This record gives sequence, structure tokens and C-alpha cells, in this order.
Amino acid sequence: MKIVVTGASGKAGRAVVRDLLDHGYDVLGVDLVSPTEAVAPTLVVDLKDLGQTYEALAGSDAVVHLGAIPSGDIRTEEYTFSNNTASTYNVFTAALGLGLKRVVWASSETTLGLPFTTEKLQYAPVDEVSTLYPESSYALSKVLSEEMARQMNRWSGTPFVGLRFTNIMEPHDYARFPGFADDPRQRSWNAWGYVDSRDVAQSCRLGLEADVQGAEVFIIAAADTCMPTPNAELMAAVFPGVPLREGTGPNETLLSIDKARRLLGYAPRYTWRDHV
Repeated sequence: MKIVVTGASGKAGRAVVRDLLDHGYDVLGVDLVSPTEAVAPTLVVDLKDLGQTYEALAGSDAVVHLGAIPSGDIRTEEYTFSNNTASTYNVFTAALGLGLKRVVWASSETTLGLPFTTEKLQYAPVDEVSTLYPESSYALSKVLSEEMARQMNRWSGTPFVGLRFTNIMEPHDYARFPGFADDPRQRSWNAWGYVDSRDVAQSCRLGLEADVQGAEVFIIAAADTCMPTPNAELMAAVFPGVPLREGTGPNETLLSIDKARRLLGYAPRYTWRDHV
């Protein structure tokens, strides 16, 4: 299969391209900037331009759409919203117009209500059933993109797999994790979640391969939190009164990956605890 990976020069994109190549896929990278180390052919494309997007996706079997401004504090709120919604619309539209078999794309943990200050956690681990509370234009762009995926799937029958990634890390990032233990509030903004870029890559590949129909969304996180402190203590200190579901392990992720495990076969392999 030929797979187009948008955002191929970014942290997630680089890992996804390598993983797909390692598993025998024909990969074309797409980004606004060329990668510092090209391991697959790459096109410089502005996804806000529908014509360029069609040209980039032509001849492919599926797309992994990671190309976006990755947070709300890089550019203005208005630009982030405009860029992310327009580029996602164009990728989804081109995928349908060209008859691609599947769209795998990056949604975000921010749809769940991060930083959990205006709207507190309803329960933990939070899952895909939780009410969405976008608190920024970035998060709102992802919520609207999830609705775009649902409607475009309804029109076409093409499967859309949305992956709500938590904070993506690479191995060199783990050196600072022990310092998080000093203040549980420092990382409470996303319920102490993180995910290794290599597990992000695994989830994207599984999104291409799994028997998933419709427009589904999945939380993608590591199997554990970024904290050595047990979950019961973290919740009591930062989210008192919020129910911690019975059976949750002492350091188990509080961003539930049960749905991804069940429907995608996702099995995170990497933890910061192996690096410090």
C-alpha cells in the first residue's frame, strides 16, 4: 500500500514514516518544510491549498494526516484554528475525491477539557465517552474536525480513524520526568499523560490495518502516567472528590486506552521508567 503521511517532518511524522517503512509500506511524506533527514520521498505542500492537497494524495491508498500547528501557543489562536480546520478539510475532501480506502488522522487529548481547570475531570481514567470541553481554538479545531470526519464518513462510507494523542515524547525527553514528582500540579493539566513517539507510530499503523468502520476516535497514551506517585495520591491532591475507577492500577494511565487496545490492538511498548 502507498501511504501519504502529512506533517512528515514533525515529531510524530518522523516516527510514523520510519515505522511504516519498517513494515513494508510505500510512503510519501508531505510537509511545509523538508525533513532534516529524509528516509522517504517528501513533497513540500501547503495543505491549505486544495489543489496541492489533491496532487499530493493522488495515487495513494490511504493517508495519515498529522500536518497541523501542534498546539495553541505557537501562532495566534485565530491562525491556529483557521490553519488546522482548513488543512484537515482539504485532506478529508481530497481523500474522498480520490477514493482513498482510509483516513487516519491526529485529533487531540485537548478535546477532553485540558487543562481541566474550567471543567474538572468527571472521572478517571477519562475515556472517549466523556463530554468534550474544548478550551482553546486548537482544541475546538479538533472537535470540529472530528465532526467533519463523522459527516464525511456518512457521505462516503470511507473509514476515518481519529487518534487523540496525548503529549508526545521522544527518549531524550525522559531525563526531566523525575522532576515532575516534586509538584503533582505541574503535570495535572493533562492528567499526567504522555505517549512515546514510537507508540504514536504503532497506533497510526494499526489505524490503517485494523477492522474499523465508521468514524471512530481513540485516546492514544502510554500505559502509565509520567509520575512515580500513585494515582490515588495524585487524585486526592489535585482532583479531590473526582472518582477514580475501581481497578485502576497505581500508576496506570488516567487517559484510558482501553478502546484503542480493544479495537485497534494497540499495546504501548515504551515507558519513561525504562530510561531513568
